[in-house]
Amino acid sequence: MTTQLPTRTDVLIAGAGPAGLAAAIALAEAGVDFVLLDRQAEGANTSRACVIHARTLEVLAELGVTERLKELGVVVPTFTVRDGATVLAKVEFGGLPTDYPYTLMVPQDRTEALLLERLREAGGDVHRPYRVTAIAGDDTGVTVTVEGDGRTGEVRARYVIGADGMHSTVREQAGIGFTGATYGESFVLADVRMSWPLAREEVSLHLSPEGVTVVAPLPGADDRYRVVATVAEAPEKPGITDIQSIVDARGPEGARSRVTEVLWSSRFRVHHRVADHYRAGRVLLAGDAAHVHSPAGGQGMNTGIQDAVALGRLLARVVGGEPDTVLDGYERTRRPIATGVVAFTDRMTRMATLRPRPARVLRNTVMKAAFSLPPVRAKLAYQLAELAAR
Repeated sequence: MTTQLPTRTDVLIAGAGPAGLAAAIALAEAGVDFVLLDRQAEGANTSRACVIHARTLEVLAELGVTERLKELGVVVPTFTVRDGATVLAKVEFGGLPTDYPYTLMVPQDRTEALLLERLREAGGDVHRPYRVTAIAGDDTGVTVTVEGDGRTGEVRARYVIGADGMHSTVREQAGIGFTGATYGESFVLADVRMSWPLAREEVSLHLSPEGVTVVAPLPGADDRYRVVATVAEAPEKPGITDIQSIVDARGPEGARSRVTEVLWSSRFRVHHRVADHYRAGRVLLAGDAAHVHSPAGGQGMNTGIQDAVALGRLLARVVGGEPDTVLDGYERTRRPIATGVVAFTDRMTRMATLRPRPARVLRNTVMKAAFSLPPVRAKLAYQLAELAAR
């Protein structure tokens, strides 16, 4: 951890989550001077996102991270969609045209710790706890006002990356709109120990009138799982009784699951929003500052990491002497990917949370018929893996 802030840098990155760390590694590898800030004390991160898809593993492999991630995670080659005892779709990742034909399950805190380790190997670090309070840009750079340890200071940067989350101060200060809406339901998120009747080689999406539920294996003991579920109004700290009632009502029929411990839990509201622009002058956005959406399909952190590495490489080219117009390609390539992900996860969420019985019966009939076709299964695997974003 570093605390002494320089007064000038080529690139200032606000936010040391997965996107900010990935951007910093890309810059460090290219020899670009940067300052990476985060408002949290080190170690304050939590499990949160835990799905890493094939395209992200390809990108992180270029940064020397993927093989280490594989040592920490659970390789999951199958995704299923179920309604009670009925399997509506079974999607196998094994046939994907990639060196990583699977989903890797790694809690976000471990992913961030590994990215930080890799950043330090590349000669970088994070300045904590500092938060951006204001930015002011001109033709030559951006003056960033930061606050930390009760003190206020300024850093002059040629460029700024806002990777500071959904409530991004950088985005707001840059005057960039964040268009979209909020889902009515709230979400329960929990890492638990439980007996679970399905194989640990699959992530399962369960549809029910009560809402949608995703269950995925976590690394460690064989009884560790991630549960994500929509509920009308989630409790502040979901406990064993809350999670047990969810898996009882929505899990596979005729198979008893028993939750024995809640290791970590949270609740959240889900938005589907995309920044109106990814760039305002010398300020650029990445990760949740640029796009947020339903957790259906586990796309969010993956898209953000891919944003960040692409942006880091473009900035390295510009800092190295190429024209500033090189950066125009960032929004042109990455924003359509985000709008596609938002639309895809929105369709998945709305399809999964249908409540009227006739609509559910029709949905199930159509899904079973469609996913009996190998090309349909292959297309969904390709989309979930984000390989179209190459």
